[in-house]
Amino acid sequence: MRVTFIGHSGFLAETEDAALLFDWWKGPLPEIAPGLPLYVFASHRHEDHFNPKIFALDDGTREIAYILGHDIRLTPRNLDRWGISTQTAEKCYRLKGGQACKLPHAGIEALNSTDEGAAFLVTSGERTIFHAGDLNWWHWDGEDKSWNNNMAANFRKYTEPLRDRAIDLAMLPLDPRLKEWGYWGPEYFLELADIKKFLPMHQWNDFSFTEKFLEAHPECGDRTIPVTKEGQTFTV
Repeated sequence: MRVTFIGHSGFLAETEDAALLFDWWKGPLPEIAPGLPLYVFASHRHEDHFNPKIFALDDGTREIAYILGHDIRLTPRNLDRWGISTQTAEKCYRLKGGQACKLPHAGIEALNSTDEGAAFLVTSGERTIFHAGDLNWWHWDGEDKSWNNNMAANFRKYTEPLRDRAIDLAMLPLDPRLKEWGYWGPEYFLELADIKKFLPMHQWNDFSFTEKFLEAHPECGDRTIPVTKEGQTFTV
């Protein structure tokens, strides 16, 4: 499986059966093999995860579908201002936690998020891929204690569907703004599920934070693939 880090939380994963584009909002889009179906994911409406330019990818050259977090509303006003045709709108699936959809070359399950929208567990061919979106253990220094405690409880609750699931590749937030508390989310994910490889995301270009995470949790080293620059390509 070929995976390209486009930037921030944006990735292109190419399996034998489909190209999966996650949370692309800026940066050059890698070339996609002609004829390969394209499934475009946008976990939620935040501008660092969703850009309406994704709908221009429906140019008639390949099979395409859009899987969107439920907070991305396809109202008549949004369809108009985003330039979405009726034909493209019919190719959109809006999901919230607990919902699923089946496409010709992929099955998708949605999980609730601790922020906006949803996280996506995708099975395509023999590959299972998880993109967390903003589903993370958000523990903020200076935040009210009850808020942080509620966040911890919701994070454990919302990630429970992943318990003991076999996942070939997980793209998980490792956010340096959280300081050492930023380790908690990926550490929990890696203990909860059978994740073979983990790609950090949502790092705001502070890629050195992965080194700090691995210094604190060397047991995660064999499963962590450090990201060092935008446009980096991996074979998983």
